[in-house]
Amino acid sequence: MKRVDGRTALVTGAAEGLGKAIAARLVAEGAKVVITDRDAAAIERAQADLPGVTFRQVDMMDETALNETLSALIGEGFAFDILVNNAGGSLHTPRAFFEETEEDWARVMGLNVTAAVRTMRAVLPGMVDRRYGRVINLGSKAGRYGSLFTGCNYVAAKGAMQSMTLQLAQEFGPHGITCNAVCPGAIHTPRVLSLLNQRMSAQEQQAVIDSIPVRRAGRVEDVAAAVLFFAADEAGFLTGQLLDVNGGQGMAS
Repeated sequence: MKRVDGRTALVTGAAEGLGKAIAARLVAEGAKVVITDRDAAAIERAQADLPGVTFRQVDMMDETALNETLSALIGEGFAFDILVNNAGGSLHTPRAFFEETEEDWARVMGLNVTAAVRTMRAVLPGMVDRRYGRVINLGSKAGRYGSLFTGCNYVAAKGAMQSMTLQLAQEFGPHGITCNAVCPGAIHTPRVLSLLNQRMSAQEQQAVIDSIPVRRAGRVEDVAAAVLFFAADEAGFLTGQLLDVNGGQGMAS
């Protein structure tokens, strides 16, 4: 039996990279999936790989456009059982605190936190009405343990997502809705590799790999499997959890 058979999922910022892998895994396990993304070219490429998935082009930072897109999807009859708040990133803003501008902070907090808040405002009422929901937020090792190559704004944004997850789990648990966060380490997507190559030498990157207990970098499939775990029906007694997916690079008791 497929683990999310018959469920409907919304995955944000998912036309490529990590989000695309999450969407593909949910499709493979029986879900009807909607993807939002701002990149028209990436959407066109993803459509060939993910037949049957519904795509909507929208800038997650544009409040009006995002609200209109989500309202239209719900108006078309999409009743979302699963929400994966995947849209995010450091936006290649500086790592050094004193080099980060007000705009750098606003953009990173806006994409990682505010866009997720706006999406949940649109999606959670339907979950409450149906008394069922799975919200999975994408946190980060950076938000748990700090980062070797991203800045304070990104670390703070992911920390906020993780803390918000705990509060949402308390508030919406009585309505049959779980809320958990998956916290990846450095997953080697093209975007992450581009940033690593800008900020670390090949030797420094290898030293990081050598420090990971499983001795390899993360793959998008590793994170997709963790998201599926929280999205499945049998995870109904798991909520308010932060799941590290980093090969043991960061651990907590």
